[in-house]
Amino acid sequence: MKQMEVTIMGQSYLLGCPEGGEAALSKAVSRVDKEMCAIRDSGKIKARERIAVLAALNLAFSLSDAAAQTAQSAASSPSSSGVPADLAATNAAAAESLPEIDLLMKRIDEALAQDGQLL
Repeated sequence: MKQMEVTIMGQSYLLGCPEGGEAALSKAVSRVDKEMCAIRDSGKIKARERIAVLAALNLAFSLSDAAAQTAQSAASSPSSSGVPADLAATNAAAAESLPEIDLLMKRIDEALAQDGQLL
């Protein structure tokens, strides 16, 4: 397993990454960083752990909402195979990214747990 150094909300993390998964991990890190920075920049929450939890909830809701919309769209406009090709591709991509997101969230939890021990 390869290791990648990434930065989320100005903090560096060393994450394990399977060979060939660098682009997917970078994309996931970018989404998490964007979400966490938006929450931090709103000025309402300062604690890194709370920001991480809210970002995780926001991202999980977005995935859930996208999956629900995809399912609703598939039900309302099936093709001859039952699912449009672009919808099938979206479903496949979402299904592939869920384990990666779960793994990334676990790594964030572990990193934040270590961060809390430094205080």
